[in-house]
Amino acid sequence: MNRTTSNDLETMRHSAAHVMAAAVCRLFPGVRLDIGPATDDGFYYDFDLEHRLGPEDFERIEAEMAAIVREDHPFERLETTREEARRRLEAAGQTYKLERLAEIPEGEPITFYRSGEFVDLCRGPHVASTGRIGVFKILSVAGSYFRGRETNPMLQRVYGTTFPTREELDAHLRQLEEARRRDHRRLGRELDLFSIEEAVGPGLIHWHPKGARVRCLIEEFWRREHFRAGYQMLFTPHIGRADLWATSGHLDFYRESMYAPMRIDEQEYFIKPMNCPFHIQIYRSRRRSYRELPIRYAELGTVYRFEKAGVLHGLLRVRGFTQDDAHIICAPDQIESEIRSVIRFAREMWAAFGFDRINAYLATRPDKAVGEPQRWEQATAALESALRAEGIPYETDAGGGAFYGPKIDLKVRDAIGREWQMSTVQFDFNLPERFDMTYIGPDGAPHRPYMVHRALLGSIERFFGILLEHYAGAFPLWLAPEQVRVLPVSEKTREYARSVADAMAARELRVTVDDSPDKIGAKIRQAQADKIPYMAVVGPKEEAAGAIALRHRTEGDLGAMRLEEAMARLESEIVRKGRPFAT
Repeated sequence: MNRTTSNDLETMRHSAAHVMAAAVCRLFPGVRLDIGPATDDGFYYDFDLEHRLGPEDFERIEAEMAAIVREDHPFERLETTREEARRRLEAAGQTYKLERLAEIPEGEPITFYRSGEFVDLCRGPHVASTGRIGVFKILSVAGSYFRGRETNPMLQRVYGTTFPTREELDAHLRQLEEARRRDHRRLGRELDLFSIEEAVGPGLIHWHPKGARVRCLIEEFWRREHFRAGYQMLFTPHIGRADLWATSGHLDFYRESMYAPMRIDEQEYFIKPMNCPFHIQIYRSRRRSYRELPIRYAELGTVYRFEKAGVLHGLLRVRGFTQDDAHIICAPDQIESEIRSVIRFAREMWAAFGFDRINAYLATRPDKAVGEPQRWEQATAALESALRAEGIPYETDAGGGAFYGPKIDLKVRDAIGREWQMSTVQFDFNLPERFDMTYIGPDGAPHRPYMVHRALLGSIERFFGILLEHYAGAFPLWLAPEQVRVLPVSEKTREYARSVADAMAARELRVTVDDSPDKIGAKIRQAQADKIPYMAVVGPKEEAAGAIALRHRTEGDLGAMRLEEAMARLESEIVRKGRPFAT
């Protein structure tokens, strides 16, 4: 049986981007081209043309692509000199390609690919011919600044996808439709959970009462579990002197993502993009002994990073966010056991929130790295050994580590099969050296500790967005901002409804009363639209019996039961399914 590998699919999608560009050039002469790479689930191409592309153009582009596929032009690789490439692009008026040509390092081959009349500056590779690109679909168009810089011209980015078979494409399109239904930005508005206010600025989240309630539940669980796991909780400032960021290396390597400095007492301060330098300062605030290690510091620390407007995306890409940050400072012989503990902790954390499909990736030493090769080998071996000991299959991301250490990335799959990068376990050889971190060993001499950066949820904002989409807004009972809505069938039972709500609230259930004049059917439909887990319908019969008619948002009518029995049922579900609240 022939199977399509990920590399085959990437090559097909990159080739499909060329076919789409060729189609656009046929339909809109004079278009200027930028780039057209494959993506994780498709491809795109950036165009500069006067016509404003819209969904009404997709069918024409697809029809022209189909014609190019039928023509089955071979993809021909054409290697040329830099000067000849420059002349070719200048003659064609392809100014964006000229800038891309200048980015190609000296000594690397300069190549074009030709398919029929279409010729494009490209590294390749491609499939054998245009007839091999499979089944395709144009999906959307969006604005994109050239090189991602807001001072550059705005181009039109057309997205598409291709798969070897119609069945695979149809399955992907169904997933996209389901993803649109679950879009956290839409759900956030409909369920009144959060907003981004233009008057304040893009990428800055306002948590509304219901969303804030869920966030508090997440954070309470996070803190409780961290204390149980032996972490010490920290709170650190939001700004720090420029010298701190110079020592950490952020001013050298991360300045573009930091906000402009402010002057205080004739000194420059920066708002923090990361928490690690502050945790290190706490460690260095006094002399440390090997007997104290490992030290596990944790903080829900809010940081601010400058993200370009074009990449901001609801809760998933923001400018101010709260990291579930932790740093483990330990002796070399403790590192493997600490990594195993983190992996186990991450899996337990994700399971509690309803994610049980996790993939692991081991990212190793890149070409440019700090630290002795021997330490890299030891650290990488410790990460690999921990993954094996925990029985977690993993893929190796060769050269994918940061310059300061190897790492493990844990990615989860949500309810519709999408993979999300979440937990990271990152070695750091750099900061212990830069900040001269030491501990006194059994020999009475100072030694350099190992340090691990560790995030489980990533950031509260991004995690909330993923969680919201995973559950399509229908949070499990223990996380729901409103767990029960009491629905009186008429004004006559309004007071009884309030007494039911008071009794539930006294048991720390999150409950409201819908005492609107609507009919009971409308009240039930509204509660289901609001994704309330349980409804307690009360009429004269229930009042006389001291009971409620309990309804579940998906299972429907569960029948009448005494109020005490109903509350015990809900509490049992919270304990059973909401493991963090079990005693």
